Amino acid sequence: MRKTILALATLIGTMIGAGILGIPYVVMKSGFAIGLIHIFVIAFLIMITMLYLGEIALRTNHSFQLTGYAEKYLGKKGKIAMMLALGFGIYAALIAYLLGVGESFSFLFYNTSSHALYFSIAFWLFLSIISYFGLKALESGEFIGVSAIFISIIAMTIFFANKLSFANFIPNNTETFLDYLLPFGVILFAFLSYTAIPEVKRILKNSKNEMKRSIILAIIICSFIYILFAIIVIGYKGQNAPEMATFALGKPFVLLGVLTMSSAYLALSIALIDMFYLDFGQPKIKSWFFAVLIPLILFILFKFLNVASFTKILGIGGAISGTFTAILILLMANKAKFLGDRKPEYSLPISKLIIWLLSIIFIIGTIAEIIRTFT
Repeated sequence: MRKTILALATLIGTMIGAGILGIPYVVMKSGFAIGLIHIFVIAFLIMITMLYLGEIALRTNHSFQLTGYAEKYLGKKGKIAMMLALGFGIYAALIAYLLGVGESFSFLFYNTSSHALYFSIAFWLFLSIISYFGLKALESGEFIGVSAIFISIIAMTIFFANKLSFANFIPNNTETFLDYLLPFGVILFAFLSYTAIPEVKRILKNSKNEMKRSIILAIIICSFIYILFAIIVIGYKGQNAPEMATFALGKPFVLLGVLTMSSAYLALSIALIDMFYLDFGQPKIKSWFFAVLIPLILFILFKFLNVASFTKILGIGGAISGTFTAILILLMANKAKFLGDRKPEYSLPISKLIIWLLSIIFIIGTIAEIIRTFT
């Protein structure tokens, strides 16, 4: 039971990070009903692809990160493609977390974002040190992060329940077609947790039959949390909902948002270290440097050039990385049916029709996100 709870905490903690903070804003901009459709559709797509990835992990004896599974079932080119897809998404996420945490601490202490850079660097240093200690740090961090998530949701529901206005959910008839597309990338980003599956396999060990249930429960719980969070922020602030939602709720909730982003930052940092260490055979210290230095350099570059906003990082990172990672997972799942090492604890049907259908849906969403971002 303890292993199952830790597995669920790892999945939820990886999903819920900076992404949740951008959901109310994009749902508000698109219209609440359109935003809900995005959440339900993307939750279903992510659930299916994560179940396929869980099956791949269970069919494979050796422990890999996603690039290792890609090499085993798709060859060297598949490994490189997966590295690029994952690297783009993870580094985008880490940059978003550095941006979000820095601005949050600056708001907490100074009521302004002018000191965000210094707080971001301090946060990076602290989490980089913790990430070196690996799975034990991940398990502890995820448990704390997920606990913070549930505490914040309960507190927000109690505190803001009588302050919500139904009028804030009524479409204002100013939305454009591009606004309807706005939630895709941010919500996809918010659900991405493919990199947690190898960690979940390691956590479950002799309880691998819990993999399927853990994935489904994590998606359901996160969907409920995202919808409830959007209802609270939009119902309270309406058209004034900020890009980083916790800024609308007060300093205690900003602090809880920091905890959720911290747990996700830790999980993704460890996933990057494992990718370089387990799948590319790099020394542990070198893998750690690759995982922690690149996001800091890119973050500082973007910060000084002022070329990226919070939701743009989430949207583009989620859409491009999530789409191409999902397509590679579908291709791997098809090959793993025949090339796997063992019979998995569960198995899903797959065919070329399923692969094409899901891939087309993901690609259409990504194209729409790119058009919206650069228009």
